Amino acid sequence: MSSVINAATVRSVYGSLFAGDPNWLADTFTAIQNAKYPAGLMGMLQNARGGTSNKSFMQQRSMAANNLALISQNSVADASSLIAQIASENQRKADEKKLQDALNELTATQNMVKPENTLDPFIFFSNGSTLDTNNNILTMADGTQIDTTTGAKYVDTSSIIQMANGAYLDTKNNILTLPDGTRIDTVTGLNLSVTA
Repeated sequence: MSSVINAATVRSVYGSLFAGDPNWLADTFTAIQNAKYPAGLMGMLQNARGGTSNKSFMQQRSMAANNLALISQNSVADASSLIAQIASENQRKADEKKLQDALNELTATQNMVKPENTLDPFIFFSNGSTLDTNNNILTMADGTQIDTTTGAKYVDTSSIIQMANGAYLDTKNNILTLPDGTRIDTVTGLNLSVTA
């Protein structure tokens, strides 16, 4: 007497074997069907045996030609892909080398030409005045400083205190300049000059 095995019995007995893949049956069926008709070299070899009729012979030759064409096509595609990858890598290396060569040439050029100030930092004149060539300030013998780029009297801004009414105090020379241009010596309290 034979017994019928139902799906519930199979799941309860063998369920742990197939717990990881719920589609195992479909995958197995597809693999079995694909094994019946292999392609490529294996398909060509399997189909080499066969019947003796002209129809069978022509079908086998057609399948063999298709399999050889598939093998050839895959070989060409793989070779083309490999050649493209090699060419791309060679181009990348060539570009990197050109860039590095250009950077090396630029560095060498910059090292050849060194910008140097040919003037001394200070030039001393016979009348006692000096010229600071780095800051472009001419200091006269009496202490007056002139900006050589503008020709105006130079005032060190770190020694200036600005007042709210527009007056300013030169702490270096102790001179208070009022908004109307009156200059007062803060040590003696005397008016030095009126420029306005």
